Amino acid sequence: MRALLIAAALLAGATPATTALAQTAALTASPPASPVSRFEQDRQSILAQAGQYRVHFDMRENVSFHADYDPMEGKLSGGSEIVRVVYDKGDRISLQHILVMEHEGKAIVVKHWRQDWVYQPETVLTYAGPNQWTLTPVSADARQGAWSQTVWQTDDSPRYGGVGRWTYVNGLSVWTSDPTWRPLARRDAVLNPVYDRYLGANRHALTPAGWVHIQDNVKMNGRAGGEPIAIVQEDVVNTYNRSTSYSPKAGDDYWAATKDYWAAVRDAWDAVIARDGGVHVQEEAQTGVVTGTPLMDLAEKVQGGELTQDAAIAQARTIIETATRR
Repeated sequence: MRALLIAAALLAGATPATTALAQTAALTASPPASPVSRFEQDRQSILAQAGQYRVHFDMRENVSFHADYDPMEGKLSGGSEIVRVVYDKGDRISLQHILVMEHEGKAIVVKHWRQDWVYQPETVLTYAGPNQWTLTPVSADARQGAWSQTVWQTDDSPRYGGVGRWTYVNGLSVWTSDPTWRPLARRDAVLNPVYDRYLGANRHALTPAGWVHIQDNVKMNGRAGGEPIAIVQEDVVNTYNRSTSYSPKAGDDYWAATKDYWAAVRDAWDAVIARDGGVHVQEEAQTGVVTGTPLMDLAEKVQGGELTQDAAIAQARTIIETATRR
């Protein structure tokens, strides 16, 4: 059951780029009320993603660029997800996604992906190929008025990062990233496909009902070295609609019990990234990277009272140090 829950979490999202703007034209989101500045307007747009949602995930391969590859049929799924503010430091905002499900009358909670936003960043953590993420400098021109978004996996290991700007035109409040390299999501990785990475752009747009994450992914094969080869294009539309049709209590209880543990885990990853100018950790199809299952299991033991927080943090630091040692 535990493996199934993690699989469900990874299938559901953390993949987390964009489809054509024409597909979002029907969205008529309004900017946050009476912003005192463009910076504050951006901040309120980011914070507007926090809340309680029903989420719909729509993934469709559309155009093959390889003679021997036929696009897969579309995949539709959904779930219940809360998004909570981890911290708001003005120019740095962190949002934690938590799946809240029910099975046979019992609440099931899975910590999901995390998104961190930084205003005018000097660097952004980017995917650099199999098992490697790198701190990439952002030029003064590129960061002027821009926000980076870094997405982290269920165990707070890195997934991808990009830089973009919020815009407010045509009734849309939308952030659009630069093209961003990303590792395979579980839904693809477990298939052992001919491609081994994505190049995509992301849009986060506010809607009257909540917000939407739109991705335009080109699935690429870079295994032979040299320039990666495009295999197929995919649209992903993850729609977050506000909902009060379920209780968020189980998710909030989990977060209250484990947030200090996860803060220490984030600090451990950050220390490795600062030390190495990035991070090297082995990817794993089922859970993203090899640290996924042990770090998630420790959090469950903390919540269940099987392990003290200090003991769990010590073990987590060892797991991360061992997995990132080269």
